[in-house]
Amino acid sequence: MQGKVCLVTGANQGIGRVVAEDLARRGARVLITSRNAQRGAATVASIQAATGNPNVECLVADFAVQAQVRALVAEVHRVTERLDVLVNNAGAHFHYRTMTPDDHESTFAVNHLAPFILTNGVLDLLRASAPSRIVNVASEAHQRAVDIEDWESTKGYGGVRAYARSKLANVMFTYELAHRLEGTGVTVNACHPGLVNTALLEEGFNRWWTRWLWPIARRFTVSPEEGAETPIFLATSPEVDGVTGKYFKKKAPATSSLVSHDATIGARLWNVSLRMTGDLPEVEITGEHVAV
Repeated sequence: MQGKVCLVTGANQGIGRVVAEDLARRGARVLITSRNAQRGAATVASIQAATGNPNVECLVADFAVQAQVRALVAEVHRVTERLDVLVNNAGAHFHYRTMTPDDHESTFAVNHLAPFILTNGVLDLLRASAPSRIVNVASEAHQRAVDIEDWESTKGYGGVRAYARSKLANVMFTYELAHRLEGTGVTVNACHPGLVNTALLEEGFNRWWTRWLWPIARRFTVSPEEGAETPIFLATSPEVDGVTGKYFKKKAPATSSLVSHDATIGARLWNVSLRMTGDLPEVEITGEHVAV
């Protein structure tokens, strides 16, 4: 990875932290994102000390605010002329339905709309640096998604259901983007890291009637180091040179849900995403027109 530039989102802790440190240890220049500048700076210092690699930097952005994600895109362009690897790892889980400053449901906004804006915003750098890679950290939770196209949970909210739909969006975004990037030398794959013992997972049990389950559930989890193995594999391994549009588990191709392969819903999701991020006029979305 010497000479390569990698961007890892949500790298303060958990899987993202492990991925960033591994890439730095391999000699890459690593850019991480954080909502908090102070925490981000502490993470950078820790990774630099652990790896001996001084080329680690933090870029600050709150993924719940689209203007900040667009500012992040501009900052990435300011600090680098190339981008070899993008790992979309940042994610969130919300117990109650909340809205972002842009008036979108928070789970969908952070887990899908933010990486949608970021990825499309840096595609020029990825194309210019080809062969390059995009890794989307999804989840097997997408297999349990219901009310598939109620992306913002308007029919009723459940934290687990909203999270599952957002992870389905990650997988469908991967497939649609892979199709659009054919022939560019930019690959994009999604992965399930496993049931990882992270703050995000623990937060999912932080209700008075489920908190008692956490000590039990934790016994079935894997460490962040184990969870990071597949994202790292997809970001670095020569075994996946040229492989694109796949879903991986345990460093091997796996089968995602049947609906995740529905090209019509995938096209509608792309258009919905463009509309929610202000890049497509308010029009009826039928799936017959695929926006570019």
